[in-house]
Amino acid sequence: MQMFEFKILQKDTNSMARAGRLSTPHGDILTPNFNPVGTQGTVKTLSSQDLKDLGAQIVLSNTYHLFLRPGVDTVEKLGGLATFQSWNGPTMTDSGGFQVFSLGVAQKKVVMRDRQGRKMSKFSKSVFIDPKEHAIGLLPAVTKTTEEKKLNKLRAAKVSEEGVWFYSHIDGSKHWFDAEVSIQAQEKLGADLIVAFDDHESPLWDHETTLLSLERTNRWALQSLSAQKRKDQLMYGVVHGGWYEDLRKDSAKFTDKYFPAISIGGSYSSKEVLCHVLDWCVPYFQDDKPRHLLGIGEVEDLFEGVARGIDFFDCVAPTRRGRHGNLYISPDNGGRKENNFTMQITNAKFTLDTDPIDPGCECFTCQNYTRAYLRHLFVADELLGQRLGSIHNVYFIVNLVKRIRENILEGSFEHLKAVWLG
Repeated sequence: MQMFEFKILQKDTNSMARAGRLSTPHGDILTPNFNPVGTQGTVKTLSSQDLKDLGAQIVLSNTYHLFLRPGVDTVEKLGGLATFQSWNGPTMTDSGGFQVFSLGVAQKKVVMRDRQGRKMSKFSKSVFIDPKEHAIGLLPAVTKTTEEKKLNKLRAAKVSEEGVWFYSHIDGSKHWFDAEVSIQAQEKLGADLIVAFDDHESPLWDHETTLLSLERTNRWALQSLSAQKRKDQLMYGVVHGGWYEDLRKDSAKFTDKYFPAISIGGSYSSKEVLCHVLDWCVPYFQDDKPRHLLGIGEVEDLFEGVARGIDFFDCVAPTRRGRHGNLYISPDNGGRKENNFTMQITNAKFTLDTDPIDPGCECFTCQNYTRAYLRHLFVADELLGQRLGSIHNVYFIVNLVKRIRENILEGSFEHLKAVWLG
């Protein structure tokens, strides 16, 4: 019996959107699907039962973090990732490549700023480089995490053609990662879906530098396949190439040729570039292979990604926003692209507001608590606020993608997309 099977159940007639089903050893996943991110074997503030109640079908964890703490050998001895975190369903791990490079400060990167001098995200529009300041930048974040604040104290990692020496963001200890180490670690963790070890690119690199990085990723991709011993794990190759059309297309062809599942990685200088990348790459992917857009999962990105044929998404944004009182709202309640479909609950205007976060939302938070109470929790820095905010945000995104799937099956995806994005 085939351990993994991806079947397309319905295609949209007006776009490349599709609804499907990925069968894994630990259950089926209906697509399109959003994977909550459990960085260290936990989706912050939420239990595995919470995730089931919120509608999550699969949880993604980070190989880099689990490699450092508690250690992949420990997780293996305790029954593997799913058992370790008491999750009765499919799991996924990334390669550790992004964290090795970003948290390990492997490459010198520059802070991107707009014309007013404000720091910009990887999706900001007009970018120019401030050559006087160097930092990791590019990490999508609402606020800086504790780990990001520690980065300035880390020693720079050293990259070679074989792999990378990096220093732990926890205690500064030195470690080696290459394709074999990454795949062995993911096999010990035991996730259903795993990712080939890849190099990490910057959207600020020129064509020549990006090409060298892509060639390294391709070599490591083949080494990852050679290192795989377990047959009960589906390995995703990673498409890279920055914002260069020729490199992205070459990477798409390469990844589709060698891998049974496709993921798209890298950084993007704007949302427009992200859409272009998908337009360039997706035509080169076979229909019967699942497609995952790594690290992307905001509302606008979900609609644009699905419309271009993406099946899976993951992102820390729902829980990171939720922990800081930045809560998702639908178009009926003021959500729009310009505010990322969010409201900031700590604003004074919500002091006496007795409405739920998003009237009409059926999550536990909206069914039981007012905006006024939630504002109080966040202003008072109560942990319950972080938990209730995360419950709402994860429910909102998971069930928005479920609604997108239902509309694909009903033939009304384009209408739904127009309602949300205009």
